[in-house]
Amino acid sequence: MPASPDLPAVSVAGLVVRYGRVTAVDGVSFDARAGQVLALLGPNGAGKTTTVETLEGYRRPDAGSVSVLGLDPVDDHAGLVPRLGVMLQRGGVYPGIRPREVLRLFAAFYPDPEDPDELLERVGLSSVARSTWRALSGGEQQRLSLALAVVGRPEVAFLDEPTAGVDPGGRQVVRQVVRDLAAAGAAVVLTTHELEEAERLADRVVIVDRGAVVAAGTLAELTAGGPAQEIRFGAPPGLDAPALAVALGAAVEEVAPGEYLVGCAPTPAAVAALTAWLADADLPLADLRAGRHTLEDVFLRLTGADHDEPDRARAGDGRAARSARQGRSGP
Repeated sequence: MPASPDLPAVSVAGLVVRYGRVTAVDGVSFDARAGQVLALLGPNGAGKTTTVETLEGYRRPDAGSVSVLGLDPVDDHAGLVPRLGVMLQRGGVYPGIRPREVLRLFAAFYPDPEDPDELLERVGLSSVARSTWRALSGGEQQRLSLALAVVGRPEVAFLDEPTAGVDPGGRQVVRQVVRDLAAAGAAVVLTTHELEEAERLADRVVIVDRGAVVAAGTLAELTAGGPAQEIRFGAPPGLDAPALAVALGAAVEEVAPGEYLVGCAPTPAAVAALTAWLADADLPLADLRAGRHTLEDVFLRLTGADHDEPDRARAGDGRAARSARQGRSGP
């Protein structure tokens, strides 16, 4: 029975997790609902891994509370596990096993699983069903890991970097599987560093930095905030920025090779002046973005520079245990 859409399938309230004197998660709160995809975003060190491992029952909160399908992930772990799907970014599968074998093995752990052969077809792995895990490409391993996470028809799925290392065709497959999972009533919590994937898949986004939530909402809510007072465009590297600045009456900066920032409001007159200047110089316009923040803009503004995750070494212990467990008895 899928979780009720009237109540959160996943609830995190004031979560605090410490490792000695290091606070990895510092008062994080958010909900994830049935039938929706929630993207948990943040730079390395933000506390994403620790938060998700706590929800999966591999860590106990030092303060605050978490619940999944109304259950405590630690105290009710045995009863909760059959209702969850967990996708690791890497590992968790015996290297000599074959996709069809491991999917049939995992399917046997659940009362009403997906058909393994049909699922192999959906993730585009029928042609390599007899290859060993170690012989699969990185993208094929990712798609198989996703299949293992959904074969039990989970009510809640935790997906770690589901499109990492996956080629464009494989990404479309992954996106469709995730959408189908949510459409079937599951609550999907995915972590990713690929903001384009979050924009394509997520119904809600939670951004964490240094253990705390810095923004949460729908994509439209996070990227609103009034029109950006800037114009960004792509053109050949090395434009005469001072000359363009004179033509536009605003500062022009080449923020990256071939990517430019104009410090003025994106009025029709300003955009027309920009395109006219490029046309007069017989220069191509690669892209143009005016008057709207992207998720990447919001993410970089809120989180700043990347930094290493303080609990990375300790988090490895929980992931190793999970990988070993998956190899023996399902996700």
